[in-house]
This record gives sequence, C-alpha cells and structure tokens, in this order.
Amino acid sequence: MSRRFLIILGVLIGSAMAGGVWWSWRAPERATWQGYAEADYVKVAPTQQGLLTAVTVARGSRVEVGTPLFVQDEGADRAARDQAARQLQQARDQLANLEAAAKPTEIEQAEANLADAQATVQRAKFDLDRAEALIQSGAVTSQTLDQRRADFRSATAKVSAMQAMLTQMRAPTGRQGEIQAQQAAVDAAKAALAMADWRLSQRRVASPVDARVVDVLARPGETVAAGTPVVSLLPPSNIFVRFFVPEADLARVHTGDTVVIHCDRCHRDITATISFVSPQAEYTPPVIYSEESRAKLVYLVEARPPAAQAALFNPGQPVTVQPSGAKP
Repeated sequence: MSRRFLIILGVLIGSAMAGGVWWSWRAPERATWQGYAEADYVKVAPTQQGLLTAVTVARGSRVEVGTPLFVQDEGADRAARDQAARQLQQARDQLANLEAAAKPTEIEQAEANLADAQATVQRAKFDLDRAEALIQSGAVTSQTLDQRRADFRSATAKVSAMQAMLTQMRAPTGRQGEIQAQQAAVDAAKAALAMADWRLSQRRVASPVDARVVDVLARPGETVAAGTPVVSLLPPSNIFVRFFVPEADLARVHTGDTVVIHCDRCHRDITATISFVSPQAEYTPPVIYSEESRAKLVYLVEARPPAAQAALFNPGQPVTVQPSGAKP
C-alpha cells in the first residue's frame, strides 16, 4: 500500500475514535413524555327535585359568578314561604298579647275602685277615732266601738286587694312560663320561614364560578331529581395535563417540580407544576399520543399550568411534556 493511502486511513481511524469519545461524553438528551389535556368539570345540579322551567345559558357560552343558569318551578315553594310568614306573624301576635297588660279601660276602672277603697279607709279611721274618744264618756257603747274597728280593718283589706288587682292588670296577662313557651314558638316559626326562603331561593340556580359552558344536560319541561346535573361548566383553573412517565424516568419526577408543555396551539412553551404522581404503575394506555413506546409500564403524572394559560388547552388535546429547561 502507498504511503498516501496509509495516511488517509490513519486520519479516518483517528476521526472515528475522536467521534466515539465525543459521543460517549456528550450530554444526554432530556426526556420527552407524551400526554394530553384533561379537566375537572363543575356539574351544577339542583338541590331538590322539580320541574325545569328555563335554561338561561347555551353550550359554549361564557358565564361569570352569579350568572343565572336555570330555573325550576317555584309555585309550591312560594306558597310554603307565604304560609310560614303568616304563621310567624300569628306567633308574634300571640306573644305580644301575653306580654301586654290589661285594656286601658280596665286599668282605669281598677284605679277608680282603689281610690274608692282608700276613701272608705279614711272614713272608717275617722269613725274609729271618734268612737274611741267617746267611749270614756259613755256616749258610745263597746259594741259600737268594736264595729268601728271591724269596719276599719275591712276597709284596709279592700285597699290591699284593689292595689293587688291594679298591679296585676298593669303586668303581662300571661304567666312567665306561657310567655317563654310562646317565645320558643316564635323562634321555631322564624326557623321555618328561613328554611322556606332557602328552598325558594334554590329554585333559581346561578353559576358558582367563572367558566365556559361545556354542555347543557337537561331541557325545560323535564323533571330533574336532586343532584342530577343540568349544566356542565369548565373553569380555566380546572384544566390540567396528564402525561405518562416510564419507570426509568420516574426518579426525576416529583410533586412540586416544574415541567414544560408543548402543544400545537401554544405560541410559546408553557410551564406547569406537577400536582400528582401516581404511586402505581399501569400498562401504556392506547390513548396517549406517542410515536413509539419504549416501556410497557408507565406512571400517570398530572401537572397544572397557571390559570391564565390553562385556557389555551382543550380537554383531549395531545401535548408533549419535558422537564424544565428541555428543548422540544
């Protein structure tokens, strides 16, 4: 062989060896995991069974907190509320009657009777004093003196009775036990009215969150059972990403770590935080969008992007996930 051929062969062998060394020492590529967008839907349902009379939103519309969603027939609940309000008023009237004093005319009559009894006492006292003064001269007999004393005691007793009667008329007509029992009846009527108001308010259901209406599951004219969803909502903050990590890469995935999400609609990479790592392995599901499967056993991982960016994803949309700093 010529010397030139040997030189060229040596150069080629050296280049191959150098390339092998570079290949063995170059930085390994970052892992890439396949997954898809998923969501936790908010399914709004009535708290009680009833006839659906109106649905005020449509599929695909956006709603804010407090936006009316649907209405149930409220005729029976409105009547129950009116009945509870009247029963409360009746209980209050009865309590006021027990706590009130006697009629003003009855009190005036009792005051007049007391004044008359007090005047009788004064006259009886005057007669008694005069009889005691005349008994020494014999102008009044002992029998007459005894009678004057009895008249004075009788008049004094009548004054005490009239004073007690006037005090009773000025006091509440009911006894303390009756008043307490009626107060409890008023409190029970208040609770019944509050319950009736709540049941009536539940017939008109509003959105609990800012969201997009994903589906309307019932129509006016249907009788909907309590807890049966009528409207399905999707808040942007409830959108997350599920991806599957092979067992070999599981050690580099932890709750709280950040990952980078790539998707067809994303104008830039989106950073998400891992919120869940499944403790159990599963076989590679056929729904993940991977060009090749390098492992049959994978672990389900969930990551949640910021709420402002989560709206870029649609549930079921395929995505590619890499550790932070990786290139697509």
